[in-house]
Amino acid sequence: MDEIAKYNIKRWSALAEANALWTRPWLGLDADSARRRLDPEGWLGDVRTKRVLCLASGGGQQAAAFALLGAKITSFDLSELQLQRDREAAAHYNVPIETIQGDMRDLSHFDIAAFDVVYHGHSLNFVPDARVVFSGVARILRRDGIYHFSCHNPFFLGLEETDWNGNGYILKQYYIQGTEITSEDSEWVYDRSKRLGEPIQRPREYRHTLSAIVNGLVEQGFVILHMEDTAGIHPNPNAEPGTWDHFVSMAPPWLDFWASYRPYVFDRGQ
Repeated sequence: MDEIAKYNIKRWSALAEANALWTRPWLGLDADSARRRLDPEGWLGDVRTKRVLCLASGGGQQAAAFALLGAKITSFDLSELQLQRDREAAAHYNVPIETIQGDMRDLSHFDIAAFDVVYHGHSLNFVPDARVVFSGVARILRRDGIYHFSCHNPFFLGLEETDWNGNGYILKQYYIQGTEITSEDSEWVYDRSKRLGEPIQRPREYRHTLSAIVNGLVEQGFVILHMEDTAGIHPNPNAEPGTWDHFVSMAPPWLDFWASYRPYVFDRGQ
């Protein structure tokens, strides 16, 4: 286990203990609401009996939602506390979920073409090389399988709502692939007033440029089906400058990708 993995384990253990947003199990779902949470535009279709890997997305959220839809779920996450949240959600809904602790950069635990779907939580920026992850996903995903992931919008990683200067939000970091960036957690991530003990380590993230993401997918045989830069945000141009709602109206912070593993598309011999 390298220093990056150790850092991420320590941080996510602390976030889980602080009941941060992405560590709170979704406990009020039914099949319809689970489907809307996971796949509002219907890219997955019917997932009943399909093998789904929830990659680096523990916390009792996506894995439980997929299980409610009848999928066969494996949750693979670096944090044992996040996996425990998955098990708690599975017990709440009385659905089966397999949990395995591991690093998204090493998927050698799984067989070739083991999964129909890889649903990757918002975690890609916690490792310096996205292509290592894409290569592992391509190996374990069957042909025509679906890969969904969320990542930081590379143009705005490191920019915060507190960077308002009266006229706009000021970019301060170079747009260079692999640059390590640290910033403060937004206030809505967890309740500071209930945090006991030492402060939670700041997020340590790495910039993946748009060209590195797109070309990294193509190199592994993925076809991009859809990309969205407004998923999960609620921009409000009329909000107070320097607030989250105003910030995201000028600098959408995340990108969502839907891709399909189709290596035959790039095979000139076929």
